[in-house]
Amino acid sequence: MSEQAVFVGADGRFVATELARGPWDPAAQHGGAPAALLMRAFEQLPVPDGQVMGRVTYELLRPVPLAALSAEAQVIRAGKRVQLLEGSLSTADGVPLVRARALRVQRADESSVQADWPAPPPGPEHGGEPDFKPRARPSFAPDAVEIRFISGAFDERGPSIAWFRLRAPIVAGEQPSPLQSLAAAGDFGNGISAVLSWEEYVFINPDLTLYIDRPPIGEWICLQSQTWIPATGIGISESVLYGVRGRVGRATQSLVIARR
Repeated sequence: MSEQAVFVGADGRFVATELARGPWDPAAQHGGAPAALLMRAFEQLPVPDGQVMGRVTYELLRPVPLAALSAEAQVIRAGKRVQLLEGSLSTADGVPLVRARALRVQRADESSVQADWPAPPPGPEHGGEPDFKPRARPSFAPDAVEIRFISGAFDERGPSIAWFRLRAPIVAGEQPSPLQSLAAAGDFGNGISAVLSWEEYVFINPDLTLYIDRPPIGEWICLQSQTWIPATGIGISESVLYGVRGRVGRATQSLVIARR
């Protein structure tokens, strides 16, 4: 893993590096970067016995700059079966950028529930790396994230399947957790299953919801993604999420469509 991280800092104060850069604006972050940072903030809150992360919803209120940021998280409601968490990412002077809510839920006794999980697609060792165009500056993909396509490609329209693994830590000096990897990868659904031309349109997601069936294990996360843009002009991307053992959840993104 690279020594350079996506963010540097601690105690809720961070500075984004160039590895956070996204595809739409060279001065703004890829959505996977703040998603992973806020997932880290949620993970640092006390965890009741037997509870696991069940859902995280992010609302991307503004483009997140490559700048100094403040990340906060707190428990809104504590309960034996459900715990509600709230997090936010703001500029150094307090302008809100991302708002997030998460649910931790009581884990059921696995012996009493269905244990059959859909198998994962062929592993990352069977995939091909995307051929990125030459670029002047680092960015989240591919410099912070390794990608292996099983089917489809960034420059092919339609559904696709791809594996993702972080090349760089989310926060300097830390090993990213599987949930941070899930959050970072989960925001790629619209990018790998585009149905519109990258040169003619932008299709930015102002939100991201991760439903987590079971905690992921390991570094690799797979997305099986598809995008729909009906006549209303409001798009949606849906991704089934897999780990190396099988399905781990689902991700959804609303899409704002505009001509360049």
